[in-house]
Amino acid sequence: MIVPLTGPESLEVKKARLAEIMTILGPLYPDHKPLLDYTNPFQLLVATVLAAQCTDAAVNLITPVLFTRFPGPAALGEAPLAELETLIHSTGFFRTKARNIKELSRQLWDRHRGEVPQTMEELTALPGVGRKTAGVVLSTFFNVPAIIVDTHFSRVTRRLGLTESARSEGIERDIGAVTPKEQWTAVSQVLNRHGRFRCHARKPLCGACGVTLQCPKLTIHKG
Repeated sequence: MIVPLTGPESLEVKKARLAEIMTILGPLYPDHKPLLDYTNPFQLLVATVLAAQCTDAAVNLITPVLFTRFPGPAALGEAPLAELETLIHSTGFFRTKARNIKELSRQLWDRHRGEVPQTMEELTALPGVGRKTAGVVLSTFFNVPAIIVDTHFSRVTRRLGLTESARSEGIERDIGAVTPKEQWTAVSQVLNRHGRFRCHARKPLCGACGVTLQCPKLTIHKG
């Protein structure tokens, strides 16, 4: 019999359902690294700031030139703003992003001896760096578990009934309540990739989705 998945779930049931989802989707998306191109924490930090409201692919097209011209915080912090705006123009919101990456680079050099800090508090104190950007850097380079809330992750977690929040803070809180801390990064990256490659915003590929039985938006077999 096929019935809709309706009614409130207990926290334990939701934890178990997410564990099932990860068992199915985890092997499909084993790479938990960002899709941006980078070679060090500074490059990833800047690239992630540039990726706001822009695709990773578009950012990857401009960062080789950017980092060749300005290879570290000292150089980028002293970069001419007009030149930065020209280099990153295609990423959108280029004036704000240029100011942010120039200033965060200057602060890294002045306050952190040119090193990317390793705490959420220090990273989010930098211009243009929110919890998502900080989480990407911390989880990738410093082995700090992070729930990384972006557009794809937000969409998939809501569709799967893991959160009802439309705000990043609420989504992070809800997913943290049903995910062991050591799994935060894996859950973030797996559901992110599922959103990118199958659970699209406009035309989700439900017929090719392995977790339709766990999806409240669809139906489940019972009995």
